[in-house]
Amino acid sequence: MPLPVRFGRAPHLLPLLAVIALLATPPLGGDGAATAADAACGLLVVWAVLRVVRSGERPLSRRAALVMGLPVTGICVAAMGAADPSTAIAGLGRYLQIFVLVPLAVLLLLRDRDDFRLAAAAMVALALVEGGIGVQQYLTTTGASYMGEDIRAVGTFGATDIMGMATVVSCGLLCAVGLALDPAPGASRARRRAALCCAALLLVPLAVSFSRGAWIATAVASCTMLLLSGVRRALVVLAALAAATVVLVGASGSGGKMLQERLTSITQVESAPDQSVTDRYTMWAAAELMWRQTPLTGVGLKGFPDHRDAHSSLALSAGSDTAGAGAAFRRQPLLSPHNMYLLVLSEQGLIGAVTLAGGWAALLVAGVGRLRQARASRAPLDCALIATGLLTWLLVDFFYGDIGGPSTPLTALVLGLAAWWSLAARGAART
Repeated sequence: MPLPVRFGRAPHLLPLLAVIALLATPPLGGDGAATAADAACGLLVVWAVLRVVRSGERPLSRRAALVMGLPVTGICVAAMGAADPSTAIAGLGRYLQIFVLVPLAVLLLLRDRDDFRLAAAAMVALALVEGGIGVQQYLTTTGASYMGEDIRAVGTFGATDIMGMATVVSCGLLCAVGLALDPAPGASRARRRAALCCAALLLVPLAVSFSRGAWIATAVASCTMLLLSGVRRALVVLAALAAATVVLVGASGSGGKMLQERLTSITQVESAPDQSVTDRYTMWAAAELMWRQTPLTGVGLKGFPDHRDAHSSLALSAGSDTAGAGAAFRRQPLLSPHNMYLLVLSEQGLIGAVTLAGGWAALLVAGVGRLRQARASRAPLDCALIATGLLTWLLVDFFYGDIGGPSTPLTALVLGLAAWWSLAARGAART
């Protein structure tokens, strides 16, 4: 652990830490059902409301209320335009949970930088646990099926949520990098080295997750954090990482060959796409066509699956094959375009895209602005780097994925941490 866990000084963070700890638990009622982490999210929101009522203080600035409340407009309009009211209500609750309520609760509960660092350390701990399980799956061929072998590291998320472990590991890695690049005041060299070791260790499970989207997003976010911490340092670290990657791939035997093929496939998505890439392109085209037909409001919340076949070409397969990690072979239906921006555009139209993505852009711009202010005042940059890195990762990953699965509450926590750094009272962000 890069930071000591001081639960005694932060009992108000227990619901937040509970969400992180329960992220890896399986759904309570099978695939697609609510998880223990979702239940903890509800407790987190209630806890934050009670603290606000008890304090009697104005909880948000006008800017924070505008940015955090902006997505509500598009989500509600899309829910009213849905064909199935019951599905729309379920989607409304999910979207409000992930993009409004939980991020707001995190923003309201974090009091200072130490609270932020504790949450970041908890993410690192969860990533180490999940990553350790994932590496064991890879070494013992008990993971999810990949190219005919059960070697894909998925942690406790299973074959039906192959992005879950990669998401957790990526976020934990970025938190560790931020804590190492600019440690908290008074942090010892041993603690900084521990953070660096955690980041290095998490590269292994990220590699054997075989998730191209997570690789790209992590690389972009890490480079952003390094450049924001200093150009000279960024060049040195990137050179070291390149050398370490060559050694890691070369020493991983047959798995190294698969890694090389997976890396090479990133540059071949246009010339020689595999079926998964073809499916993704087809669903992207379907989402774009839905939006063009209803540009302002989209087809309605949770409406993509019902309109998919009518807007897709024959190149789309019936679904993706999943197996391994303790699960039998099954055909998993493709119910989303695997691109959050296109999903919002197709289901919520321009209203939803502007309000939802506009809020994310506002967080990023405000966060980078506060980072520059912190550097000018020579304040610690660890929280700034972590918040900016996590948000950058999320915005890049949204080009390759969307919300869904047991790991989804982590998206809400990432937005909450970014919102705290970007929108919290300046006094809280400076302490």
